[in-house]
Amino acid sequence: MHIKVRSACLAVLLSLGSLNVLAESTYFHHVVFDNSLADGSLYRSYGKIIAPSKLDLVDGKFPVETDHFISPPNGLRLKWKSAPGGDWQMTLKASEHYSPSFDYRGDTLSFWCFSEEGLTPEESPRLNLKDMTDAWAGTITLLDRQGALPAGRWVQLRFRLADFQGQYGGTAENRFDLHKLAGLIFEQGLDDGREHTLYIDDVEVGPDEVAGGPAPAAPDGLAVKPGERHFDLTWARPAGKPPFRYQIYRSLDGRTYAPVGIQQGEVNRYADFIGQPGRQAFYKISAIDESGRESVLSPAASGATREFNDEELLTMVQEGCFRYYWEAGHPNSGMAIELLPGNDDLCALGATGFGVMALVTGTERGFITREQGAGRLLKIVHFLQTADRFHGAWPHFLDGRTGKVIPYFGSYDDGADLVETAFLMQGLLTARQYFNRDNAAERAIRETITACWRGVEWNWFRKEPAGDFLYWHWSPDHGWHISHPLVGWNETLIIYLLAIASPTHAVPASLYHTGWAGQSAPAVRYRRGWSRTTAGDHYTNGNSYYGHKLDVGLGTGGELFFTQFSFLGFDPRGRRDAYTNYFQNNRALALINRAYCMENARGHAGYGPDCWGLSAGINCGGGRPVPRDDIGTICISAALGAFPYTPEESMAALKHYYRDLGAKTWGIYGFYDSFNPSLNWYEEVWMGLNQAQIVAMIENHRTGLLWKEFMANPEIQPALDAIGFKPDHPDSR
Repeated sequence: MHIKVRSACLAVLLSLGSLNVLAESTYFHHVVFDNSLADGSLYRSYGKIIAPSKLDLVDGKFPVETDHFISPPNGLRLKWKSAPGGDWQMTLKASEHYSPSFDYRGDTLSFWCFSEEGLTPEESPRLNLKDMTDAWAGTITLLDRQGALPAGRWVQLRFRLADFQGQYGGTAENRFDLHKLAGLIFEQGLDDGREHTLYIDDVEVGPDEVAGGPAPAAPDGLAVKPGERHFDLTWARPAGKPPFRYQIYRSLDGRTYAPVGIQQGEVNRYADFIGQPGRQAFYKISAIDESGRESVLSPAASGATREFNDEELLTMVQEGCFRYYWEAGHPNSGMAIELLPGNDDLCALGATGFGVMALVTGTERGFITREQGAGRLLKIVHFLQTADRFHGAWPHFLDGRTGKVIPYFGSYDDGADLVETAFLMQGLLTARQYFNRDNAAERAIRETITACWRGVEWNWFRKEPAGDFLYWHWSPDHGWHISHPLVGWNETLIIYLLAIASPTHAVPASLYHTGWAGQSAPAVRYRRGWSRTTAGDHYTNGNSYYGHKLDVGLGTGGELFFTQFSFLGFDPRGRRDAYTNYFQNNRALALINRAYCMENARGHAGYGPDCWGLSAGINCGGGRPVPRDDIGTICISAALGAFPYTPEESMAALKHYYRDLGAKTWGIYGFYDSFNPSLNWYEEVWMGLNQAQIVAMIENHRTGLLWKEFMANPEIQPALDAIGFKPDHPDSR
């Protein structure tokens, strides 16, 4: 059987040159399903049965099939019995793209089917389609237009929208939009009372016809870099149009190759997790076009995994996660993409600030040259200089092509976002200190960052000249409509610190105590509103949880990103304000979070001393260590971003995530954002705000580099003095 493939990874990547370029991804505008990262069942599916009919389900979902597939390593299995008076239905949801503007491109739905015994139209199930507005295409019998499915052979079925219309009469206007496809619904057809099995793979939306032509050329420049239990494969980007996909072949003896994976055509990197040190593997790859024509295989490349010590593991993880910002940065702006896969032009200001700190780390560690790092940073800051700003502050999201605001969260979100601006400036100020050499590029970096820094009108965001709070948003069209005050404890300490430190538009240091740590009635109402607890509602807490005293924080303290976002650059060691030593408080928050996961009151799968960390991320619920917010999702950056506070506990988590779970949690940009064993949810998705926590906080644990550079800015220490920070015991633990 000839096996064809589809790309299983996400995002779009680099050329192998010094400054890597992100191409626009088209793959995910066509692929509805190609593979399941999780074993057993497909998370994005569900089935229903009414007896006496039968339907094979795993955890109520579509079974994942590993013996019959088109694109390795798996497909889907539809096994049913349609009995008189019964019913069954299986829904395959479209892939999650995390972008409300996402659409599929094409006018034809296709997928491959295989039956060992063959299947007639009368025996076949029915099929309907649903779009994102819950409009239906209309029900058809699967094989009515295609004819009988032959035994033992994969056949591609193709449907145009017209095939679904008017099958059973009716007068309703059909408003179904294939571009907004949400799911395929397979359902009971004729009640023949017999068991049938149909294997399904590679569900796509595409053109009605695919142009002919020769097979693509074989890829060049295949190279293999071994990790401890995986291999990083890279190859040269083709000069012209990229293929639709690549197919990865592996051999363990250097002679017999089998297909093990797929990659989309815009990406020239693949991560193959082999699971053990001391394993040699050989690889070849091919290129495949839209019609399935496959190139000859590339020349082979090989490598051998080996056991890594702790320092080597940390470097490997930092380099992998760093690639999110380096290889998948926006090609025009250089900024960080909010989510991958997602909207390729949705550039996030906060994620870019964090990514700049990852860039500094990558430069210092030699992942890229200093000249490369300076060049990328210049691209970013020059873009930011001409992008939309509102009283000097940037919005949450910019269009990476134009620099115009994207009101992603609604019409009121069309102006300044002070929190994202502060996260960005934290990173830029860190880079201003790091790139300190006397050459044209680094002088331009420092001058441009200083101009950006001086242009932010922090005092405008008091709303009123004598206001007690800073406010998150301001809109040129809607003013202070959102009216969201910045009240701690949460991720926003850095906003008050930078606003007080501003050389041009500073706010008084008293605002730290009336706003961030405020204990007025509005501040207390705010804290109670989001936390639903009185513990910590006056900023200070004082309670102990799982044996760890919490000076500051609401309830058990909230998400772990509270201990990270403001502390990538701000060094909390050896100092305290009127309320706490934030290093010690952050350590307590991390240990409380870990202890909550170890207690595991809700009985979620996977939780334990080396599998912990509730925080905001993909599919994370509230992300807080309380039962109502705990849906069983572990956010990987939560534990790994706590490395300075909990080095032993975080290292145990890192080793578990990589060595035990790496086949489901590790990809081309290092660790994926999150996973949920209870839901059998594993997905190749990265979040720009979270990926840098791993790079930056591991570096602060190892060398304190980012803390040192940010704190060296001459404006920071006077602001801390004005707030009332005092030296405290220097114990880093």
